[in-house]
Amino acid sequence: MAYETFEKVEGIIQGINRGDSCCSMMLSVISGSDIINVVVTGETVIIDNVRLRTGMRIAAFYDTNLPVPAVYPPQYRAELITSLRRNQQVMLSYFDDSLTSDDNTLQLNIGPTTNVVTANGQPYMCSPENSELLVYYTTSTFSIPAQTTPQKVVVLCEY
Repeated sequence: MAYETFEKVEGIIQGINRGDSCCSMMLSVISGSDIINVVVTGETVIIDNVRLRTGMRIAAFYDTNLPVPAVYPPQYRAELITSLRRNQQVMLSYFDDSLTSDDNTLQLNIGPTTNVVTANGQPYMCSPENSELLVYYTTSTFSIPAQTTPQKVVVLCEY
């Protein structure tokens, strides 16, 4: 997948309705003061295979290269969804050999407690440099780039 064209919608699930088919559903997500509809299909990757529920805080990533219906509230087809804990941030980006994101806003310091896994939750046995990563963290420095020791890193392997 071309993750560099993905954008994030972050918010709390307000409602879950059946989608256009029995294999899809529509999430109504409150993001700030806006409501955004997120379509979840059978092909949407849901990190850790969590069951989505109302009241859950999530980050949904959609591909900006795909067509979007001109409706209000906005509606996006999610390619990837992850649940978030309180005060937890998430970033999807390519990280180079110094574990710096491609937009130079975040640098990772992998610590002994950092859980590095693949998208299906299996341990990642190699070094995560030069990969597309989904990074979970709570605090970072004010430097440029900001530095953090992430809680969890999901390596999005290309097959």
